[in-house]
Amino acid sequence: MRIGIDARELMGRRTGVGRYLADLCAQWRRLPPHGPHRFLLYAPAPGSDPSVLGPPFDAAAPGPFSYQAIPGRGDSWWEQTQLASTIRQDPPDVLFAPAYAAPLRVEVPVVLTIHDISFETHPEWFSWREGLRRRWLTRHTARRAARVIAVSGFTRDEVVRHFRLPPERVSVVWSGIHRPVHTPELPREPLVLFVGSIFNRRHIPELIRAFARVSARLPAARLVLVGDNRSHPREDPARLAAATGITHRVTVRDFVDDAELTALYARARVFVFLSEYEGFGFPPLEAMAAGVPAVVGDTPVARELYGDAARRVAVGDVPGIAAAITRLLEHPDECAVLSAKAAQRLPRFTWERAAAETLAVIERAELPT
Repeated sequence: MRIGIDARELMGRRTGVGRYLADLCAQWRRLPPHGPHRFLLYAPAPGSDPSVLGPPFDAAAPGPFSYQAIPGRGDSWWEQTQLASTIRQDPPDVLFAPAYAAPLRVEVPVVLTIHDISFETHPEWFSWREGLRRRWLTRHTARRAARVIAVSGFTRDEVVRHFRLPPERVSVVWSGIHRPVHTPELPREPLVLFVGSIFNRRHIPELIRAFARVSARLPAARLVLVGDNRSHPREDPARLAAATGITHRVTVRDFVDDAELTALYARARVFVFLSEYEGFGFPPLEAMAAGVPAVVGDTPVARELYGDAARRVAVGDVPGIAAAITRLLEHPDECAVLSAKAAQRLPRFTWERAAAETLAVIERAELPT
């Protein structure tokens, strides 16, 4: 089978979808070069070899992968024009679209991954133009797709309900996780860590206000926020910390490299992720894999993925959030209990399994009748 892949998300600084695709490709790259599947990557990066897209193709042979550069900006217009034209001229057997949308006018089966539909269920979190673009493209792509992959049962249920898709066309494939390198030689500190893009739904203001209560009781505690600020309406964590009187105890970073992130996970004693809406939610699982107990928003997807391996709290309950953080900072025995539960749960989230299940969905793709 000749599998085309929209590989735009591998370019530049990768966020969740880019990391998702890179890890799937890393597993598929291990397939025999002359096996039954060939993968053709499409992106606007100049060049003729997959290595131009970076990891996992920049350090070893590409395996069953090849690359076709398609000039353009890599935006929705590129997707619907240049990418669509390339596919029509030389159609693969199936197109894998890992990020919500695909060309609408192509005569090949499309397998589409939808990570969440927050733009549909919470339009207030997006500018009107961006929200409209996402809603229209994702809805129409999903209805035309041969198969849709949802990254959680929660997302599947939302996709089926809001887009009115037949349930049998939507498959749940949990993602794998990145497992940070454990560095036990670094001592744990009273460090509270958040990692992830900053969206309004992740309740950073409530976290800062809760941490102010924590630091009043535990003056040595520190809060580190790591993530690109993509909030709308715009939130300013540094200003919020200043208004709360804890500027000197709060560090805000829009990006750190892998080595520094690994060190933060190794030093942190508590991870906090107060999201009220996620399609999957990588960061708490990655924190658990690094041995950091997590405090998370009590949501359906948190109950599905994290189970009892994380401490769940109401995202608007500032005193309750502060109490949960303080409890874990002061009681290592409770951290150990959560870590033991996490160790039992984490083996479910491997990229080997995710890649195999995703490929199985692609193999079954046929044009919808």
